[in-house]
Amino acid sequence: MSLIIRAVVAAFVCIATASAFAAPPSLPGSDSAVDPALAGVSSETPWTVPLEVITAEVRPLRVDALVERAEFWMAAYQEAVGETAQLAVSGAGAADEATDSFERKNDILDRFEIVIDSLEEKGGDASEYRDFIKATTSINVGAVEPEALGALALAWLGSEDGGIAIGLAIAKFIAIVVVSWFLAGILAGAAKTGVKRLPNASSLLQEFVVGSVKRLVQVIGLVIAVSFLGVNIGPLLAAIGAAGLVIGLALQGTLSNFASGLLILVYRPYDVGDVIKGGGVTGKVEAMNLVSTRVSTFDNQVIFVPNNQIWNGDITNITARDTRRVDLIFGIGYADDMAKAEAIILDVITNHEKVLKDPAPVIKVHELADNSVNFIARPWSMTSDYWDVYWDVTRRVKERFDAEGVGIPFPQRDLHIPGGIEVTVKNG
Repeated sequence: MSLIIRAVVAAFVCIATASAFAAPPSLPGSDSAVDPALAGVSSETPWTVPLEVITAEVRPLRVDALVERAEFWMAAYQEAVGETAQLAVSGAGAADEATDSFERKNDILDRFEIVIDSLEEKGGDASEYRDFIKATTSINVGAVEPEALGALALAWLGSEDGGIAIGLAIAKFIAIVVVSWFLAGILAGAAKTGVKRLPNASSLLQEFVVGSVKRLVQVIGLVIAVSFLGVNIGPLLAAIGAAGLVIGLALQGTLSNFASGLLILVYRPYDVGDVIKGGGVTGKVEAMNLVSTRVSTFDNQVIFVPNNQIWNGDITNITARDTRRVDLIFGIGYADDMAKAEAIILDVITNHEKVLKDPAPVIKVHELADNSVNFIARPWSMTSDYWDVYWDVTRRVKERFDAEGVGIPFPQRDLHIPGGIEVTVKNG
């Protein structure tokens, strides 16, 4: 019997609150349902007024008029909160009724917040409204009947801003990010194929273009995905622009390296794998980005050289050509046979397996120095064989000179003393 009485009382309360909610809310101190300042807002179904209409209506209003408008929406919101609370406590009513009540309350809250946002922007005090909203948007789970709690949960899931909508937004975010990452890989591959078809395109340029395309598509996809979460990307883009300006001013040196890196990519003074001399460093280029170049020296040290330092100085690309001339100098004594020495040098060079036949080597008397007659020998070799030719020819010429009696002079001085020299010998 008690359950029947409880059900009858709960039904009566729901009917009473529904009737109260249907009645047009009145402004405090006003005998009319709708104040003249609230023209255009339906007092019977205020939650059906489009948000754009509310926004347009409050824009020209002053603080006093906005306070009246806020009181109107406050009354409507109170009615909606009361109805939802009665359904939650009593447990009466079907899930559809709870869903409708929950959605009406949220719709009224959306329009209420537009009004109080405008009130705060124009210098009004909306703290009382904010506190009321904060206090009424939480649910005391312990005081809610299980049946009503389930109905409210279903209502929240099915509302415009509820669980299903949030889940769909998150799913769209993840889907767009995944698609943008996949699309970035495809476009990066297409960019790589396109750059390879360019004449004289360096691997550095390929890496830069491919990396830039990939990151650009990923960033655009991420921004679009964030917008599906309901985030206003306008202020976000403005903040990114402002941060970029500040960072640019703080990193002028880095930006200078960035500009030099772009010029290196365009004019291609060197590429990955080349041996260069630049920026005070000699070694093999292992990698490069828009800020620095990584060089491995011949003693296996790794040096990161700023691009600006390389670009603003002389750049020598040692391995830019397939062949290279080896410059050697050999000195003989003034008393030695020059023809014999020249023949020895020519024989050693022409019989070396890594010396190229074309261009033909050049061997000439180059200088009458202080202590020697110097021959210059200029054989050609592949760039990769340069040091093998240099070291082997030097060693073999020395061995042939020693074997055939051609001297290699050392610095010497002749001392001329005018007149006689008196020598005095002292005993003990």
